[in-house]
Amino acid sequence: MIKISFPDGAIREYESGVSSLDVAKSISEGLARNVLAAKLDGVVVDSSKKITQDCSMQLLTWNDSEGKQTMWHSSAHLLAEAVEALYPGAKFGIGPAIDNGFYYDIDFGDKTISIDDLGAIEKKMAEFAAQKNTYKRTEVSKKDAIEFFTSKADHYKLELIDGLADGEISFYQQGNFTDLCRGPHIPDTGFIKAIKLLNVAGAYWRGDEKNKMLTRIYGITFPKQKELEEYLVILEEAKKRDHRKLGKELDLFTFSEKVGAGLPLWLPKGAALRERLVQFLQKAQIASGYLPVVTPHIGSKQLYVTSGHYEKYGADSFQPIKTPVEGEEFFLKPMNCPHHCEIYKSRPRSYKDLPLRLAEFGTVYRYEQSGELHGLTRVRGFTQDDAHLFCRPDQVKAEFLKVIDLVLYVFKALDFNDFTAQISLRDPNNTAKYIGSDENWNLAEQAIIESANEKGLKTVVEYGEAAFYGPKLDFMVKDAIGRKWQLGTIQVDYNLPERFELEYTGSDNQKHRPVMIHRAPFGSLERFVAVLIEHCAGKFPLWLQPEQYAILPISEKFNDYAQSVLNVLNNYDIRGLVDDRNEKIGKKIRDTELNKIPFMLVVGEKEMAENVVSVRKQGHGDLGTKSIEEFAELVKTEINNSINKQ
Repeated sequence: MIKISFPDGAIREYESGVSSLDVAKSISEGLARNVLAAKLDGVVVDSSKKITQDCSMQLLTWNDSEGKQTMWHSSAHLLAEAVEALYPGAKFGIGPAIDNGFYYDIDFGDKTISIDDLGAIEKKMAEFAAQKNTYKRTEVSKKDAIEFFTSKADHYKLELIDGLADGEISFYQQGNFTDLCRGPHIPDTGFIKAIKLLNVAGAYWRGDEKNKMLTRIYGITFPKQKELEEYLVILEEAKKRDHRKLGKELDLFTFSEKVGAGLPLWLPKGAALRERLVQFLQKAQIASGYLPVVTPHIGSKQLYVTSGHYEKYGADSFQPIKTPVEGEEFFLKPMNCPHHCEIYKSRPRSYKDLPLRLAEFGTVYRYEQSGELHGLTRVRGFTQDDAHLFCRPDQVKAEFLKVIDLVLYVFKALDFNDFTAQISLRDPNNTAKYIGSDENWNLAEQAIIESANEKGLKTVVEYGEAAFYGPKLDFMVKDAIGRKWQLGTIQVDYNLPERFELEYTGSDNQKHRPVMIHRAPFGSLERFVAVLIEHCAGKFPLWLQPEQYAILPISEKFNDYAQSVLNVLNNYDIRGLVDDRNEKIGKKIRDTELNKIPFMLVVGEKEMAENVVSVRKQGHGDLGTKSIEEFAELVKTEINNSINKQ
């Protein structure tokens, strides 16, 4: 007999060799019908996997993120099966699940696949799904795996097999399709009830521009048709909110091929918006004891060798900048933290100097593959709202709690109210990809878990999502239409202080190593602005709006009065403009609404005679007549209430 413990604390005994699906049936037939996979001791596996020792178990359904991921990965195999049936001879790269759905990279040979071909592939997928074919796992020797894919002349799979050791190779088969895969998968194709292939794109094999361009087909599936229909409605809304579209319409940013892909150019309105975000956070940071610093855009290669960034990311970074001096190399700065370590090290530190909080809006550069670039959300040059806190071990938790408070303050001011704190820990099964001792990792992970619990945050734990130098608390925010974004991160790091030999003199007059906390509430300004645009559909909180009001004279003879109103309002530190075009007032109102300006001040003969304005507010209609001073106070009050939400 073996003992299985469940998330609710219950422990049950079963005969050795039982499967997760058997366990589900022993609890409820209804539950068993919905089980897609299971998590055993934190590892997601097939629900059919035999269990031979004591373990913890979580049964995964469509309501669990790992359940969705399992179904979407299985759907990628279903897509490949349909493609192989319709396009014999197609060769297959990889087909993973992604945040929403899945994709498969496919070599169609001399055939060109467009979005017009997706309907036929969808239809074939639905046909195979209805057959309820089981996903069967088979352990395969390396020799047999090579023979199988050699017979299919699929050099992509052969290349993947080449990187695997004998004894760790498995195939999955459903229907007449067999694929190289470690799994896991759903029990059978019958769980896939609703299918939509969304897009076709090009993708270099293994992300390397030197390799062949494959056809990437994106799709998504659901267990109910109604859920697919709801998702497609959200997708349409997302298109309307696309930050690339709205950014162009609102004159916020642009890109230039001559400047370079992934390098955004901020236009005046966008630069002003960005600067207001910077000032907002700077004010909060100064109140919390942060000290501003500025570091160069480049650093010597040795700096990043010391930090470990060169070893981990050097091959994928921009190539080094060589100088006339033999052997001298610099890198475009990929991270601010090594520079801040050197600032800390610039003079002796005492325990009385700590915590030391260094903050910088520092621009960094990372070479993203061209196929991965996407508007402001994935760029090659971006500015982080970075800060690094150097503290004594006994100060870590208190400092971590204060940083959480700062992140929550930012979210409230910007109406990001629905979020989950993801506790990102290292992968216990692959600790080799992280630097530092087990002891320090355990201390850092414990500090994060305790802080999140103390603040009462809604949390999830994700193994394998830690940075290479330390665990993180990542804030996963849901926007207005339910999409999840990672905004804001806090990381505890015992390792960089070790690598840079950072020290402080303790009260015992001995040398000690500080602990480093990395922190970025926005993450990057570029990505944060992109998410903010899509969250509020371009209707920014009043305090962030490029123009908070527009003065609309009903005819040209009231332009001078409109200008005098603007001059008075400029004294109140609120932003506006006069629309003095020779257009009808109805068109001016419509254009102001399209430009998402919150307030409209209509002025005509009556308003000029009484020295007042007629106020309209987007989404609220007519607010009546107000004096210029009353309107200014209305705007100031709304701004203060917006920023200082409780």
